[in-house]
Amino acid sequence: MNEQTAEPHKAPEPPEVQPPARPPREPVFNLPPALFFSLCLLGVIYAVQELLLSDDALNWLFFTFGFVPARYVIPLSQQGPELFWTPVTYSLLHGSVQHILFNAFWLMAFGAPVVRRIGTLRFVLFWVFSAVASAALHAVLNWGDVSLLIGASGVISGLMGAACRFAFPAERRPMAPAHLNPRLSIVEALKSRTVIIFMLLWLVGNALIAVGIPLVGDSDQAIAWDAHIGGFVFGFLLFSLFDRAPRPPVMEPDGTEKDMLQS
Repeated sequence: MNEQTAEPHKAPEPPEVQPPARPPREPVFNLPPALFFSLCLLGVIYAVQELLLSDDALNWLFFTFGFVPARYVIPLSQQGPELFWTPVTYSLLHGSVQHILFNAFWLMAFGAPVVRRIGTLRFVLFWVFSAVASAALHAVLNWGDVSLLIGASGVISGLMGAACRFAFPAERRPMAPAHLNPRLSIVEALKSRTVIIFMLLWLVGNALIAVGIPLVGDSDQAIAWDAHIGGFVFGFLLFSLFDRAPRPPVMEPDGTEKDMLQS
């Protein structure tokens, strides 16, 4: 017969009550590494051009890596090879602290769900081609102009257009992390009330910019609204070329909160 081996005058001790485990704290800036590196790269480039370069060196930097439509009406024999890389490198340059901070804010907001969905390599390719698309429309509408185009706004507009294909919650559908939503077709996106409202607000903002009413910043600084449109149209129409099937969401144990934050 099996009996308890505890001492007869000593009652068994009750089991210790373990305190409930605390859920992991959500970091304030939950950015994908590729996006964090992009922000750091933009910041380092701007810091170098502002703190280390002389006026002549800064003019050289803008001429060598900024986008100028006039390059494409001049014979190649009469100029350098800058026309081959400037349709991309202009997106890494900024003209003021306000310019880079404004772009960084929108890059975090719309770049995060896109990076989480398509991954680092596709994000880099998307950046390159959306920058080219933005510069191309700017060049067509300003053919032969000697003005200088710099800034990541065209790429950010491309990310906004891409986000319209998956990131906005569909009507009467449970909320889910944005990057796990199914991709909408172009027709489905244009039938979404949320997408249409966002696109209309975006178009109104760019229309104000086109007539000389900036949303933020100095009104004396010209803003390339046409480059914004080129990037947005590219991202909206061609996002499916960069998309991949979203990974299924990880099932959380009962009683834990699901991560619903989107940077």
